[in-house]
Amino acid sequence: MIKICIIGLGYVGLPLAHAFSQKYKVVGFDINRARVEELSRGFDRTQELTNEQLKESVKNGMKFTLDTKEITGSNIYIITVPTPIDNSNEPDLSPIIKSTQTVGRVLKKGDIVIYESTVYPGVTEEVCVPILERESGLKFNEAFFCGYSPERINPGDKEHTVTKILKITSGSTPEIAKKVDKLYKSIITAGTYLAPTIKVAEAAKVVENTQRDVNIALMNELAMMFELMNIDTKDVIEAAATKWNFIKLSPGLVGGHCIGVDPYYLTYKAQSLGYMPNLILGARQINNGMSKIIAEKTIKHMIKNDKKLKGANILVMGVTFKENCPDMRNSKVLDIIKELEEYGCYVEVYDYWVDRSDKETKPLTFIEKLPLQSKKYDAIVVAVGHDAFREITMEQFESMSNGEPIIIDVKGVVERPTWRL
Repeated sequence: MIKICIIGLGYVGLPLAHAFSQKYKVVGFDINRARVEELSRGFDRTQELTNEQLKESVKNGMKFTLDTKEITGSNIYIITVPTPIDNSNEPDLSPIIKSTQTVGRVLKKGDIVIYESTVYPGVTEEVCVPILERESGLKFNEAFFCGYSPERINPGDKEHTVTKILKITSGSTPEIAKKVDKLYKSIITAGTYLAPTIKVAEAAKVVENTQRDVNIALMNELAMMFELMNIDTKDVIEAAATKWNFIKLSPGLVGGHCIGVDPYYLTYKAQSLGYMPNLILGARQINNGMSKIIAEKTIKHMIKNDKKLKGANILVMGVTFKENCPDMRNSKVLDIIKELEEYGCYVEVYDYWVDRSDKETKPLTFIEKLPLQSKKYDAIVVAVGHDAFREITMEQFESMSNGEPIIIDVKGVVERPTWRL
């Protein structure tokens, strides 16, 4: 009888646990007491699951726990913890190492440990397996086995949910690979792709986001070039996109849990082997610098219109890393705010998606609703393309502006902005 334990109940683990609970006995484990308690009450702050879906999972027998004693009866462990980077942009494997230690202590003969966390090629077998062996006293590929099936969750996307996205699978032996593939195939309606090895599956995941990061960096660099040429980048992209094989992307901020982080895992591994990945690192440098550029454009337009900087009121609309979701992980909008504050500006934030209990929101000054007709702001930065922001008219922006309206449009949602990325 299959009993699945999901380690980590965030944006990845929770939807996966819900999907598996439709067919199997599932227990969800997390070290965050507040998270476990709110899920047990039927509330998901990430908004990936509705209250009804959570109740459905519980009705199907799913449990949420932070007690390792309650996961010991599982025979499949799926680890979905974050894999962040440190201040030096190097992989921080501590969450995956600690969760592996936890699983290792309860591992028994015949169990399978599957990793979904994004890593560089080799982490599962070279870093995690030795920990599992040490903690359990069991022999890899004899007493226990491993698999890797990279997550492809898109936060806030209610169309491409976990079961509707094709899933890469892999296993530590040919037989286990088939078992892992069969397990995921039983819930993934979009189907699965069985990779030949765990390392191939690990590499495929990190390459997905690295490719996107490099392509967005190209768009950002082109935007800076076309501005000097007095050409609208959006018009150029629309024209170029008439060719069937043009990849239509727009310039913008690159944050979140994947695209702005995963390339560093790949470059770390490459550099450890003596190869300098200049293109990937160059793309990272471009994308990380966009917040400063946006803040500087805002300041330059204020100076051009004879507006004081010290004590100026600026409204930043949107602070999440992407539109229509509450996820603030690695949001580059925070860097824009920091830059503006260093000029002596007073920054207020409007974002109806954000959970105010998030630790990253505490230093920010939020407003509950837009102060239309207030003539309050010396500049307005539309940093995220939430749906409601697209409905705001130029007249409404002007009614909130002090003197000459300065509207900085990062996401291409404003009709006639002062400056658009």
